[in-house]
Amino acid sequence: MSYKVFFVEDEAVTREGIRDNVDWQASGFEFCGEAADGEMALPLLRTAQPDVLITDIKMPFMDGLQLSKIMRERMPWVKIIILSGHDEFEYAQQAIKIGVTDYLLKPITVQNLQDALQKLTVQLDREREEQANLKKLQAQVEENRSTLRERLLFQLIVGTVSPAEAIATGQMLGLDLTARHYLVAILKIELSDCTEQYEYEEYQQIQDAVTGLIEKNPDALTLKREWGDLILIMKGNTTEFLEEERDFLLAEIRQEVAKTRYKLTVGVGATKEQTADICQSFVEALAYLQNSVNGDGGLNHAFEQAELLKVDKSAVENYLRSGVKDGFDGFFDEYLKPLGETALKSNLIRNYIFADVVLATAKLVNDLGGEVDKVVPELNSMDILMSSIKTMEQLREQVRKIVTTALAYRDGQPKGQYKGLIRQANEFIEQHYADPDLSLNEVAALVNLSASYFSVVFSQETGHTFKEYLTGIRISKAKELLRMTGLRSADIAYQVGYNDPHYFSSVFKKHTGLSPIEFRSQI
Repeated sequence: MSYKVFFVEDEAVTREGIRDNVDWQASGFEFCGEAADGEMALPLLRTAQPDVLITDIKMPFMDGLQLSKIMRERMPWVKIIILSGHDEFEYAQQAIKIGVTDYLLKPITVQNLQDALQKLTVQLDREREEQANLKKLQAQVEENRSTLRERLLFQLIVGTVSPAEAIATGQMLGLDLTARHYLVAILKIELSDCTEQYEYEEYQQIQDAVTGLIEKNPDALTLKREWGDLILIMKGNTTEFLEEERDFLLAEIRQEVAKTRYKLTVGVGATKEQTADICQSFVEALAYLQNSVNGDGGLNHAFEQAELLKVDKSAVENYLRSGVKDGFDGFFDEYLKPLGETALKSNLIRNYIFADVVLATAKLVNDLGGEVDKVVPELNSMDILMSSIKTMEQLREQVRKIVTTALAYRDGQPKGQYKGLIRQANEFIEQHYADPDLSLNEVAALVNLSASYFSVVFSQETGHTFKEYLTGIRISKAKELLRMTGLRSADIAYQVGYNDPHYFSSVFKKHTGLSPIEFRSQI
């Protein structure tokens, strides 16, 4: 791809001679315009948008220095070559102050100008590559940002993040989670006639249209589940306002889906007052959704809602933390005791109990520092499992399987008192390593320990001092940027948390045995 060059010269013979005799294409350029003085050139430059401006220094009306100064303000990316018949220090000094790229003395030969252009091509190529790499890096950052947002919303609905951490992380990711009330709705979009052929692209368009409606509401956040459903988290400062917003948004979504050959099924959880209770609203929404999908009429809605309030939400958590495998049947019967026989015939209540167990198990595994998806794979297939649970015995066996797996995982973990705190600290460091002011004191305050005690605990649990751990992350990220981008070493230093590029180079060499430049040049 060639670069565009614009030429300004008041002497017509000189202008035409250079225009017609320089082999612009051979130098990688396209001649895009000319003018006799700076004043005439300005509107033409705005239209032409050149990469390089070649201008004489002495011209009537507006000289080359005045033109260059204006161009620096309006189009700072343009490279400027000054042509001057005056070998005077004052002119050169002014040109340097303005920031011109090159300063050539007349008389100018075609070869002189082509040499200058060739040198400029190398610089332009490098800058274009750096811009492309920067855009790629920005895209990666945005992708990572999107992934982190999804992860935070997922943690909210499964209850594996503290309120303080959720709000702080949300602020960092551009999500305002502060409100007095919250609720969760789950949207299931599927073919009205299940005998018709499903088309992925068509379905994706419908889902995108629904997501677009949700994104217009600043108090609504959406999360796509792996099996296609949309989870909607809404917030508001009053229950009345939140429920009105919910009804209005769901009505819009229903109208949108009604235009297609698909149908919409919705499960809505009750309004909650704490971010920590968002997961409970999710459990309710999931139970109601599955009940609607199965078309279960059964008991009346008001009765079922009243019975749900009898479910002891702490019973599962207490059993998971202190119970044993052999005590499962006793726990399960005790857990269901508040519910009457009539209530236990309700699919809705069975779905609710199952979802409550799965989320409580996920929270335990998370608190122990485990990978929730691996230890509790049921988290990603709750709706499928719910549809298969038709009797109380089937519910008992599914819950037994999940709970005993969790108990085995719990008993197989080291009993380190501070493991959860250290995991929280490590996650915070991973998210904030680029902050040059990140300190041991800040992280210690996050986990509610004194700086001196946190330092000791951190070293015992990780085998590294806080500084060693942070530096390791920063150097690892720097290696990645050196390999994957064309960014300068100084720019990479700033991106990984170092204000002083020289100090960064020193630390990098100490850890790798190579300077950043040597590391990048390795094959």
